[in-house]
Amino acid sequence: MRELTKGSITKGLIYFMLPILAGSLIQQLYNTVDIILVGKFVGDHATASIGASSLIVTCMIGFFNGMMVGTNVIAAQIFGSGNREKLKKTVQTVFAFGILGGLALMVIGLLLTPTFLRWMNTPDVIFEQAVSYLRIYLLSIVSIVLYNLTSGISRAVGDSSTPMVVQLIGGFINVVVDIFLIVGLNMGVVGAAVATFFSQTVAALILVHQIQTKLVGGNFFACFKAFDSNLLSQIMKIGIPSGVQAMIMTFSNIIIQTQINSFPVDAITAFTAFFKIEMVMYLPVIAMGQAVVSFVGQNYGAKQLDRAKKGVRTGMITGCLLLIGLSTFMMIFIRPAFGIFSESASVIDYGVQITSIMFPLYFIDMILECLSAEIRGFGQAFWPMVCTVFSFVVVRLASLFILLSIHREVRMISMVYPISWTSAILLLLIYRSIFMKKNKIYENK
Repeated sequence: MRELTKGSITKGLIYFMLPILAGSLIQQLYNTVDIILVGKFVGDHATASIGASSLIVTCMIGFFNGMMVGTNVIAAQIFGSGNREKLKKTVQTVFAFGILGGLALMVIGLLLTPTFLRWMNTPDVIFEQAVSYLRIYLLSIVSIVLYNLTSGISRAVGDSSTPMVVQLIGGFINVVVDIFLIVGLNMGVVGAAVATFFSQTVAALILVHQIQTKLVGGNFFACFKAFDSNLLSQIMKIGIPSGVQAMIMTFSNIIIQTQINSFPVDAITAFTAFFKIEMVMYLPVIAMGQAVVSFVGQNYGAKQLDRAKKGVRTGMITGCLLLIGLSTFMMIFIRPAFGIFSESASVIDYGVQITSIMFPLYFIDMILECLSAEIRGFGQAFWPMVCTVFSFVVVRLASLFILLSIHREVRMISMVYPISWTSAILLLLIYRSIFMKKNKIYENK
C-alpha cells in the first residue's frame, strides 16, 4: 500500500499512474488480439460484428464503472484518515454489491441481446455473429464488475501494481486461449468471447483473493453478512452520478455507432480498429485521472488540501506533455498501425481520416479528465455529471447531426469528440469556481 499524502508529488503520481497504465494496456492488448486474430483468420465481417457489440457491453457495465469511482473516492478518504476497521467493512460491502449487481446485469443482457443489436442498426450481414459474440461475452460480466470494483479499492489504498500483475496473468491466458480457439479450432468470434470469459474470471478471482487477504481476512462470503447499507449509500452518492454519466456517455457513443453503421463495412471496420488504436491515447488519460482522484481523495481525507491542489496541476501538465508526444509518434506510424487490423487499402484510408482529426487534439481530453478527477476526489459527482452529460450528449449529438448534414464523411464524426471535450471543460470550470469558493476548499490549509 502506498500513502500519497507524503513525498514527491510528481514521483508519487507517476509511480502510481504507470502500473494503472500498464495494466490497462495489457487488458487492451488481449482485447486487441481478439480483433487481430478474428480479422486475419475469420474476416472483416467478423471484426465488424465485435465492434458492433462492444459499445453495448461498455454501456451495460458503465454504471458499475461509476461505482468503481465511488469506491475509489470513499476508500481513499477512509484510508487517508487512518480508519482501518471502516475500510474493511467498505471492502466487504463492495464485494457483496459487485456479485449481486453483476448477476442481475448478466441476466438482463442475455435476454435483450438481439433487441440491443437491432436497435443499433447492426447490419444483417454481421447480425448473427454479433449475437453469438455478445451473449458469450456477457457471461464474463460478473467477473468484469467484481474485478473493476476491487481494483478501485486496491488503487484507493495506493496499490496500483497488484491490478497490473493480475492483468498480465489474465492477458497471457487470453492470448493462449485465443490462439487455440480461433486459429486452432476455427471457432471465430465465439472463440474470442470464450477466451475473454476465461481470462476475466481468472483475473477477478486472483485480485479478489489478494484484497480479501490484505484488507479483510477470514471467510470471503462473510461479505454478505457484513454488508453496510450506510457505506454503500456513501459510495453510491458518488458512484451513481459517475455511473449514470458513464452510461449516458456510452449511450451517446451508441448513437454515433448507429451513424457509423450506416457507412460501408470498410468504414465500420476502420472505426472498430481505430477504437483499439485510440487506446494508446485514451488509456494514459484514464490512468492519470485515476491517479489524480486517488491522490486528491487521500489528501482530502488527511486534510492536506494544498498538496491536493498541487497534485492536480502536476497531473494535468505531465499528462498533456505525454499526449502531445504520443500523438506525434502515432501519426507517423498510423498506416502500419491500421495495417495490423486489416489489409484493405480502403479501411486504412478511412482510419487515417479519423485519426488526423482526433489525435492532435487529444490533450484536451487529458485536461478534462484531471479537472473532473479533482472534483470527484472531493466527493462531488452530481454537478460534474450534469456538465459532462450535457456536453457528451447534447453538444456531441447536436454537432454530429449538424456536421453530417453539411458533409457526410467519417471526418465529420471524428470532429464531434474534441468539440464535446471543450464544452465539458468550460462548464466544469464554471462549477469548480463556484464549488471551491462556496466551500473554501483551498483556503482551509
